[in-house]
Amino acid sequence: MKRIPFLILLCISSIQIAQVTGKITNQKNEPLPFVSVYLDKAAIGTTSNNNGDYILDIKDKGDYTIVYQFLGYKTVKKQIKITNFPYVLNITLEEEKIELDGISISTNDNPANNIIRKTIDNKDKNTDKYANFTAKFYSRGLTKIKNAPKKFLGQSTGDFGGGLDSTRSGIVYLSETFSKIAFQKKPNRFKEKIVASKVSGQDNGVSFNRAEQSNINLYDNSVATFNDLISPISTNAFAYYKYKLEGTFYDTNGKLINKIKLIPKRKNDRVFEGFIYVVEDDWALYGADLTTSGAQVNLPFVNTLVLKQTYIYNTSVDAWILSTQSIDFDINFLGFKPRGRFSYVYSDYDFKPDFTEKTFTNEVLSFEENATKKDSVYWNTLRPVPLTKEEIKDYLFKDSLKVVRKSKKYLDSVDRKGNKFGWSDPLIGYSYNNSYKKKTFSYQGPLLNTSFNTIQGFHTNVGINFFERLNDDGKWWNAGANISYGFSEKRVRPTFYVTKKWNNTNKRRLSVFGGVTTAQFNDRNPITNLDNLIRSLLRRENYLKIYEKEFASIRYAEEIKNGIYFSSSLEYANRKPLFNTSNYSFVSESKSEQPYTSNNPLDPTDFTNPAFTAHKIATLNIGATFTFNQKYLSYPNSKVNLGNDKYPTLNLQYRKRFGATNNELNSDVFIANIRQNISAGNYGDFGYNFRGGIFLKKKNIAFMDNLQANGNQLFFVTSDKSLSRFNLLDYYQYYTNDRYAEGHLEHNFRGALLGKIPLLNKLNFHLIIGGKGLVMADRNPYTEYSVGLGNLGFGKWRFLRIDYISARYSNVNQRGFVLRLNLP
Repeated sequence: MKRIPFLILLCISSIQIAQVTGKITNQKNEPLPFVSVYLDKAAIGTTSNNNGDYILDIKDKGDYTIVYQFLGYKTVKKQIKITNFPYVLNITLEEEKIELDGISISTNDNPANNIIRKTIDNKDKNTDKYANFTAKFYSRGLTKIKNAPKKFLGQSTGDFGGGLDSTRSGIVYLSETFSKIAFQKKPNRFKEKIVASKVSGQDNGVSFNRAEQSNINLYDNSVATFNDLISPISTNAFAYYKYKLEGTFYDTNGKLINKIKLIPKRKNDRVFEGFIYVVEDDWALYGADLTTSGAQVNLPFVNTLVLKQTYIYNTSVDAWILSTQSIDFDINFLGFKPRGRFSYVYSDYDFKPDFTEKTFTNEVLSFEENATKKDSVYWNTLRPVPLTKEEIKDYLFKDSLKVVRKSKKYLDSVDRKGNKFGWSDPLIGYSYNNSYKKKTFSYQGPLLNTSFNTIQGFHTNVGINFFERLNDDGKWWNAGANISYGFSEKRVRPTFYVTKKWNNTNKRRLSVFGGVTTAQFNDRNPITNLDNLIRSLLRRENYLKIYEKEFASIRYAEEIKNGIYFSSSLEYANRKPLFNTSNYSFVSESKSEQPYTSNNPLDPTDFTNPAFTAHKIATLNIGATFTFNQKYLSYPNSKVNLGNDKYPTLNLQYRKRFGATNNELNSDVFIANIRQNISAGNYGDFGYNFRGGIFLKKKNIAFMDNLQANGNQLFFVTSDKSLSRFNLLDYYQYYTNDRYAEGHLEHNFRGALLGKIPLLNKLNFHLIIGGKGLVMADRNPYTEYSVGLGNLGFGKWRFLRIDYISARYSNVNQRGFVLRLNLP
């Protein structure tokens, strides 16, 4: 009896009311996946699944010509007369014979180069033919894993949704999306409305297969989805590729197709390998079969990515349009080895859409009502690519399992197993879950929360947290407490917090904090605890300067309108100076070049007098962030902001200090910040960040309330703040209670310049240049200029960057190097 539900679903999935179905194989009777199947001279099409099965949506009886197109095989046209449905048509494809007869190839006259140049010259001409269109878009994502680890860092990895067999192998993700899309070339705009979305084993059914992200346009100079890899027909493609004409063949329309092999000039550069197919005379893409690696996309955990595209000829616009696309991936990440494919089908193109001013808005993705709740009957009439038996089984099994796993009995059984207390939990941490009531109690252990500084010595932190999810729309609340203990100063500092969030749309949030804590004198936190620990213990250098505050605060934030984010906070604090209590280091004081400095940032040699006198003061912060013309995604239960690369982001902040016993400590200051990252395509990325502030009245305020620059005194830093940090500026050298402005400019050329220099181009380094400036009302200007190399490392692991900096201030010239982690 257990087999009956599967057989029923299998039968239901195969019911085709008015469609052409069949199986596509090669001459060895092997199924051919991802074959393009479409009506001749039309934009109605589909593709075959992994088993070679296909469904072509034809509703009316009559005469038709169906085309079967697959790279590497001869295109087949079949004329049929449909008198009854379903109409079954199985097809066998023969391998294409690539001919080189009559083609003369020489070093000075490479025919492949001529073909590529003509294709580049005709890019705009070809894409202008379908500059505006609407279409239907279907995507399917399938991810499998083999021999999945049972544990990771001592914690159980679970069963990945129940799709694993006894060898811990199987499907871990299966999803489908059907959308209506609209595209405009000038100005470049895109819109998607999801009609149906389904994820195996999930209630909400929200797939992340977005049409815009999947729209890989090789006519662009770079492919953003693949971390800006250089297109084989980019305007400067010859700086990255060599080309070889493998041969030619004729398609069923009598068009000569050129098969061209891509040969990267440099290993691990941002390029593809493989083949592109170009239509002679039209100089348009016919197909692409491309491969890239983790080193090339700067993602070391990626083994390979394979992109395949098929273009079909459309008579209405006299153009070759994208019909099908697939992306295969192979990943190896910390013992997990997922592999899979995302398949895409474009159909029902309309090249004369009736666009209005309201067609394209900042909302680039939306869902139809109940799009995630469509049943199997609906999907069987909608799905252009039939499911494989394996996929049908996964849907059936996980949908049945989903009902069981939502029950209190099952959730309690999982919690009983997961809530067991382990021997390492007191040091690492522990969580107690009540999954049915959506509540979690957690404990953070000291092992991963221990550091060192000269004020507290070795210090550690333990904490507890309670979290409750109130609905699926992002409403939750949590509360917790932390206790920090400094072993050298023998001081306990407790803190607490309570936070409530109302939704995932405007992200309204209210928080209350209080207790005793430490804070850096510079509230921009120029040095991390890790960097300070390394320098203190290995070189006896303590750059971290902190003070203590007993405080209570309340914070509120929300997005009040698309692109306008409001935040505010009110705090009352008792602030006290701190002094060194520890002289410990791995390096003895006698062998060190210098002893530890004091905790006074104004005078590191003064171990007696603090940088400020203890006082109580209140602080009001009111801020607003403006992301101009912000694009966003509207999901059923949330809003995801994308920003807009064409416009900067502006932040305005007003900070008022008041209520101090000494009126001189009270102050009012306005701060503005504008920043932007701009893609220059094949020529890299440009970014800028400008920040400025002004006090309403110059007063003798506490040192930590001054506006301060973000400096650096380390050769090696573990955090990358290249667009906000001054590389050779002492941490506390520049501060003001009057007015100031700073600016940071940086351009990463990636491989655009160094890639053209012989021998050096083999290293795949990225040239980075930058400039920085800082002006304050009562200090001399500070400037920096830098030249750096990014993408440093070995093989796929290229997470380092080094810069040579020249700085000038007060008639002093300073030069030095900074090495940093530069994670993608």
